[in-house]
Amino acid sequence: MTEPHDLSSAIEALPGANVMVIGDLMLDRFVYGEVERISPEAPVPVVLVGGEEAMLGGAGNVVRNLISLGAEVCFVAVVGDDQTGRDLIAMVAEEKSVEPYVLVERRRRSTTKVRYIAGGQQLLRADRETDTAVEEATQARIIDIVANGLDGMDALVLSDYAKGVLTSEVIEAVIGAARDAEVPIIVDPKSHDFGRYKGVTVLTPNRRELALAARTMAETDDEVVAAAGRVMEDAEADYLLVTRSADGMSLIRRGGGATHFAAEAREVFDVSGAGDTVVATFAAALGRGFKPETAAELANLAGGIVVGKTGTAVVDLDDLRRARHSQEFASNESKILSAAAAQETARRWHKQGRKVGFTNGCFDLVHPGHVSLIRQARSHCDRLILGLNSDSSVRGLKGDGRPVQNETSRAQVLASMADVDLVVIYDEETPLALLELLRPDVLVKGADYTIDQVVGAKEVQSWGGSVVLAELADGHSTTGIVERMST
Repeated sequence: MTEPHDLSSAIEALPGANVMVIGDLMLDRFVYGEVERISPEAPVPVVLVGGEEAMLGGAGNVVRNLISLGAEVCFVAVVGDDQTGRDLIAMVAEEKSVEPYVLVERRRRSTTKVRYIAGGQQLLRADRETDTAVEEATQARIIDIVANGLDGMDALVLSDYAKGVLTSEVIEAVIGAARDAEVPIIVDPKSHDFGRYKGVTVLTPNRRELALAARTMAETDDEVVAAAGRVMEDAEADYLLVTRSADGMSLIRRGGGATHFAAEAREVFDVSGAGDTVVATFAAALGRGFKPETAAELANLAGGIVVGKTGTAVVDLDDLRRARHSQEFASNESKILSAAAAQETARRWHKQGRKVGFTNGCFDLVHPGHVSLIRQARSHCDRLILGLNSDSSVRGLKGDGRPVQNETSRAQVLASMADVDLVVIYDEETPLALLELLRPDVLVKGADYTIDQVVGAKEVQSWGGSVVLAELADGHSTTGIVERMST
């Protein structure tokens, strides 16, 4: 394991990375709905469609993750001369941190993956694709772009989804060019012949891909190491980074030695694109000069985050910082989320039929009055989100002498309480923006307010929620405690 400061430094260094990505670009489309009945025509669920979204997939998802981490990306890909291809070109062009080289082939069909999701679960995936090799002229163009674009790059990623962009000729040429330029090469392989990636720095197969390539089991630590040893010589790879689902990751070095990283304990919601997140994070960290062990640990952290998100999601710096913070302190720290992450969690709870509650405050010095409020709030809901005023917000409300405890300390204390399911720190004086983001079913405040005085009451009521005034525990206040301490 790396030292804490190494991992934290790696997170902060990611925005400086310059990464070239070559691979199979595709369109990921998600169709969301609800299932309430089975079709009378066949024993299949009927999905009542409620919404759709589309995003860059395949190698495009590696790019999305790199952008989310603050990296600059040179992206080389191929699409067909069709509407999907035009949509993909437009979506890539919208990304300000990407230098795009999206080539068009007239006789090619662009790849689309359509996922149907209901109740937070994927029901079906429908693919439209071409997996034939790109034309020789296209291959030559890709090789030329890479040869002329490697200067100033920190890393080269080959995102191989076996859709025809990364032919043997392209792979050999770009790996050779990258090695000449002393740029590390990270390959996400789909071929079972790892020898075709000869000369790479790191291969990132999942457990199944490794087992197929090595033609042996790859379940236990020893089996993974043994399987890696069987394929690394053929590939002449310096490292293998093997993703192992619930068993975490393993980094194996050619010539001997392995480091195993335990999976981060999180609720797994969707594994779509998790491998892309791992590759992007690892490549950015390695490109910034961090050791492969540090890059692997950071990638493991990122992979643990993204599987808790819906769809082909990405991880950002805030996600990583908070996850690192959770590692450094008590396990309950995983309850402390950014507003965006909390919104996603609240949406998931709503889809599961959970009643989501919300209360807020400074909670500077937690006393029996706070405990009573939280306990009452939790009794009115299935999941309780606590909005916590940041340090700057508390100073604005209470004056320069407050808070007594900083926001990190306050959040840790609150997250340790069994009645609290999530803690979200906000900078505004009121939680109104946070409430509109989370859309709780129940808003709870102390009975020293009237309902018309409660910030967000009318908004919560407007979407069908309720407002509850909790009984006060007399004789307890942070201000009173501070005054007594001063005397």
